[in-house]
Amino acid sequence: MSFELVFPDGNRKQYDDAVSVKEVAKSISTSLAKKAVAGVLNGELLDLNEEISQDGKVEIVLQNDELGLRVLRDTAAFLFSYVAKKAHSDINFGESKAIEDGFYVDTDKENQIAVTELPELQEAMQKVIKSGLPIEVDMMDKADLEKHFENDEYKLSLLKAIDAVQIKVYKMGDFIDFGYKALLPNASGVKEFALLSVAGAYWQGKSDNPMLQRIYGTAFYKKADLEADLQRRADIKERDHRTLGRDLDLFFVDPKVGAGLPYWMPNGATIRRVIERYITDKELAADYEHVYTPILSNLDLYKTSGHWDHYREDMFPPMDMGDGEMLELRPMNCPSHIQVFKHHVRSYRDLPMRIAELGMMHRYEKSGALTGLQRVREMTLNDGHTFVELKQIKEEFVKILRLMMEVYKDFNITDYSFRLSYRDPQNTEKYFQDDEIWETAQTMLKDAMDDLGLDYYEAEGEAAFYGPKLDVQTKTALGNEETLSTIQLDFMLPEKFELSYIGNDGEEHRPVMIHRGIIGTLERFIAYLTELYKGAFPTWIAPIQARIIPVNLDLHSDYAKDIKKQMKKLGLRVDVDLRNEKMNYKIREAQTNKVPYTIIVGDQETASTSVSIRRYGQKDTNTFALAEFLDAIVADVNNYSREK
Repeated sequence: MSFELVFPDGNRKQYDDAVSVKEVAKSISTSLAKKAVAGVLNGELLDLNEEISQDGKVEIVLQNDELGLRVLRDTAAFLFSYVAKKAHSDINFGESKAIEDGFYVDTDKENQIAVTELPELQEAMQKVIKSGLPIEVDMMDKADLEKHFENDEYKLSLLKAIDAVQIKVYKMGDFIDFGYKALLPNASGVKEFALLSVAGAYWQGKSDNPMLQRIYGTAFYKKADLEADLQRRADIKERDHRTLGRDLDLFFVDPKVGAGLPYWMPNGATIRRVIERYITDKELAADYEHVYTPILSNLDLYKTSGHWDHYREDMFPPMDMGDGEMLELRPMNCPSHIQVFKHHVRSYRDLPMRIAELGMMHRYEKSGALTGLQRVREMTLNDGHTFVELKQIKEEFVKILRLMMEVYKDFNITDYSFRLSYRDPQNTEKYFQDDEIWETAQTMLKDAMDDLGLDYYEAEGEAAFYGPKLDVQTKTALGNEETLSTIQLDFMLPEKFELSYIGNDGEEHRPVMIHRGIIGTLERFIAYLTELYKGAFPTWIAPIQARIIPVNLDLHSDYAKDIKKQMKKLGLRVDVDLRNEKMNYKIREAQTNKVPYTIIVGDQETASTSVSIRRYGQKDTNTFALAEFLDAIVADVNNYSREK
């Protein structure tokens, strides 16, 4: 039964008898066999001790390969299930699997595992690992397996979805599980792991299914990798805008009064107001005309635009006004801005015509997808639409892009990248049908990026069906990639709404529409900034820019109030802490609240018209003449809190 295996480097090797993955690795080198944790034959993942007896392409999976980590984490999930079953004999299990940053195990809600129980279960896992119990691989008849799991409705459901008479299972003692592609042959292979958290999860991710309990964990082959990952997770937790939003009293969401509908507290409202004023002033200076348009429109508007056909699932149900009129909460602002353009006859002299709005929109997000400020049902988009002649696309694109980068500089956003999306040249039928316009527009965008000397990724096939686009991608502080800004060309809506302008030839022409969002929605942008700054907002954005603490309420309060009055006249946001608490307590609280400047005034400061200043995050206090400090904090604000 001779067969041939082909290795990734092209080498081939003949075998006369069935051989395990481990033996294949050993036949290449002893050191390779020591690092091997699994194998891949013709694209199928195999256990280390699984035998091969047929021709094929083979690859040895090593510890720190992507697949190697998956095998380790699946094994850790298996071990967790083993000890959880020992601790709770009547517990049922849903899905268990390795994921990008660890693993999870779903359990039923009736036998919940408290988060306080995780250390105990982790210790039990460590004992199993030290014991070196083998993990056996076997094949079982599906009928026998169904009988084994007859009291576990979730495992039975998973079994019914498998179209096979015999199913691969893993055993450790009398514990049996299935659904894994490959596991380590011995519990001792899982050395560096951690159980992380407990959360809720709908069975198989569907919101109309029962809510299960999900236990998260992670595992690595090296202790240093685990420690680095745990430190990363601690940093993420410290930056989480939901936690900071609560601690700094920025916003709250109460499902009892509306899931996905944030309430802005005074501190959060101040941050939002600062950003609203900033972006509005920026756009006005860039020749945008700001408008206000209704959040309700006739449903026919969204039927014309195509939103009703393409995005109906993301829209709220229409409201029947009783007289045949159907009103819809708007999911997009573009049809509203089109109405502004259409309200008057437009000339080529009016173009480019730039319309902007902080436009409130509503989208129906399923409750399971809602999270903090990042996924909400009511949002305010920093939206803008420019109507241009075809020949003006490149120049307008450059202006928008430069405005974006100015904004990033002011907010100290430095970690971003550009993605230029084209239509698929092999499948042009699904796009707006005008080859010449597509080629012209795509060339203009590419030339503009090249002229500006910007690096960018070209993504063929990722354009919208109505035009090419540029997305500005950033990594959130929590490690997720999201689109921060976008510039989208649109040839379709001007056609749908029959937009026109009078050209210099006296004839009607169709404009091109450019959608652009500089900072996206205020909700998501503030979530992003909160995590970026760890809640320590730069002075120009901070809800309270300075807090004045008199050393003695009887002796120094009048001076503190006078300083506050002067700072208020300068447009600064400042308060005086007049509570009957110890001074050091007040200073600590100002630091906890991440106030940029803590101003301390006592006998010396009152006598010399000076102030003692402690910056957020610093331990030292420095004394300045009051006038000098006022000049410095005003400069700090006016310079967008940049170092230079």
